[in-house]
Amino acid sequence: MSEKPFRVLPRVTPQNQHFWCGGAEGKLQFLRCGPCGSYVHPPAPVCGKCLSKDLTPTAVSGRATVATFTLNHQPWVPAADHPYVVAIVEIEEQPDVRLMTNIVGCPPEAVHIGMAVAVEFEEHEDVWIPVFAPVDA
Repeated sequence: MSEKPFRVLPRVTPQNQHFWCGGAEGKLQFLRCGPCGSYVHPPAPVCGKCLSKDLTPTAVSGRATVATFTLNHQPWVPAADHPYVVAIVEIEEQPDVRLMTNIVGCPPEAVHIGMAVAVEFEEHEDVWIPVFAPVDA
């Protein structure tokens, strides 16, 4: 990627720092419930499945599958990166944990539902945005 796209950056807090800053170490991290083992995303104070507060930031493999996507052709900000792919991916460890992200590293017309992807990180200031690229089969 030659030039990073424009991004509105999230506010990093103690509750979400593991997610937005884990890319500094190459790790995609989610909160994981100690008692039931479920991943919790977006970050929350309790597990949505068992209501435990025993949540710990835990790295996942970074592998995912494209669940759905769209091509954005609208130039909301002046940039040369249009069209680009906005996708929802399901993480390999727990498919009901989904992320809205961008698919990079391939032509937009090559993206398809069911495509295997892996996380990459775009560094912007003190935030590492998780984006996903195709995995060669």
